[in-house]
Amino acid sequence: MLYFTFAFLVLVSLYLGNAALAIFAGIFFTYFLQPPATFFTRRIGTLPLQLGIVLLGATISLPYALAVSSDYLPWISLFVIVSFFAGLMLGKLLGIHHRIAFLLSSGAAICGGTAMAAVAPIIKAKPQELLIAMTIVFLLNAVAIILFPIIGGYLEMTNFEFGAWSALAIHDTGSVIGSATIFSNESAQVAATLKLGRTVWLIPLLLIANWIFNKQTEATKFPRFIIFFILAIITNTVFNFNDQVIDIFQIMSQAFLLVGLFCIGSQFDASELKSLSSKPLILALIIWAAVIPSAYFLVKYF
Repeated sequence: MLYFTFAFLVLVSLYLGNAALAIFAGIFFTYFLQPPATFFTRRIGTLPLQLGIVLLGATISLPYALAVSSDYLPWISLFVIVSFFAGLMLGKLLGIHHRIAFLLSSGAAICGGTAMAAVAPIIKAKPQELLIAMTIVFLLNAVAIILFPIIGGYLEMTNFEFGAWSALAIHDTGSVIGSATIFSNESAQVAATLKLGRTVWLIPLLLIANWIFNKQTEATKFPRFIIFFILAIITNTVFNFNDQVIDIFQIMSQAFLLVGLFCIGSQFDASELKSLSSKPLILALIIWAAVIPSAYFLVKYF
């Protein structure tokens, strides 16, 4: 019964393809079936998550990402850096735990759930902390998919402007594409291209996260999956994988990420929920409230 339920919930998570729901499925599994501490989803920890991040690297080619987003690359970089460090500072001012602030800042600055899933093993985020960050980003992305096309139409944005605005202001890649697709196919192409420029910032993010949280540890403790992630990017850059191969890597990466998030959810401890507050949501809303008009001003007037 335990393994059957596990398989069923994982398949549902893969079918739905949503990071936050994958964590909730893991929590549901643990809360209602109460697997033993030796159950493999608890023992393997973040290994599937790390494999998913490595495979994600195989979908990124640095020359391509830089070429397609060259016009906006300085602005994309500025947005990533400012929103990331602003999030960390606001988190400190609001008294939010540094791991939750780091997760939310990473997600808001780069690529939502993917960025948070990537840094979670490095900063040793607890399942509860990743859960609250994922949930907040999930809610904001849902709002963005609905409201952004309406706002874009009201403001009479061009297809290019809306695609660029979505790529800069929305967190998850899937939500960026979803919102832009509703507006137009051209907007979706622009959004996907520019969003890749933000995704490249995963590389320095992982290195910064390791330096901040593990600088006191020995060099041998450097997370090996970061090295493999960078090697995967180099491999794609050298061999220039075609679209079919990249699609396969994207599917595999998504699958491993979702299974990894399910495993993290299965390590959930309900007793620690008491320590959570509304402050992380306030932090995410403040960052987003600053990013949305700034991104609009940039794509409209520059």
